[in-house]
Amino acid sequence: MSETVTLIVPSHPKYLYVIRSAIYPIAGDAGFPKKEVRKIVLAIDEACSNIIKHAYGGDHSKTISVIVSIEPAKLVIELKDTGKKPDVSKIAPRDLDDIRPGGLGTHFMAEVFDSVEYDTGCGSGTVLILEKKRH
Repeated sequence: MSETVTLIVPSHPKYLYVIRSAIYPIAGDAGFPKKEVRKIVLAIDEACSNIIKHAYGGDHSKTISVIVSIEPAKLVIELKDTGKKPDVSKIAPRDLDDIRPGGLGTHFMAEVFDSVEYDTGCGSGTVLILEKKRH
């Protein structure tokens, strides 16, 4: 049996705590250890920050939809925006030897999740699909 939780949040950094506060207990209840839950929450926070910065260009009047599906073998988190579609071929983390703030969100997402997929085929915006299997 799978369960789904949907959250729609304004695209303002001050509301990212709402997403973090929702994801933390959901991922914990899905059976992930606290250390993994903290990594999941941080990766989602990074992804939402990227949406605000890159897809919306800092426009705080938009929304981010967070759809969390708790499935028997995995957790699936979809982040939907209606902003500028990314050039998926250019999404890549910067070199870890390049020490400076920012730019590690995509690297961290790839480390935390088993699958990271960008769906730009929808009408407007992008759906970022993150999957984490239970071990």
